[in-house]
Amino acid sequence: MSIYLIKDLSKITGQSIHTIKYYLRIGLIKEADRSPETNFRYFNKQTVEKLKEIRGWRRKRKTLKEIKKLLKK
Repeated sequence: MSIYLIKDLSKITGQSIHTIKYYLRIGLIKEADRSPETNFRYFNKQTVEKLKEIRGWRRKRKTLKEIKKLLKK
């Protein structure tokens, strides 16, 4: 199982750290875990895939509200 930090997610998906944090805040993605010592967020392969899916929807000019509905299907 692969575990990623937010900076890794940014490099892999091409999304900025700011955008990833925003998606976390509005509930489009979720962290897999958090370190109790450092408070670092950890993410998994599913988060990487979800971010790639979100990017695809954004390229098709979908709003974040529409994407949230699409991801729940």
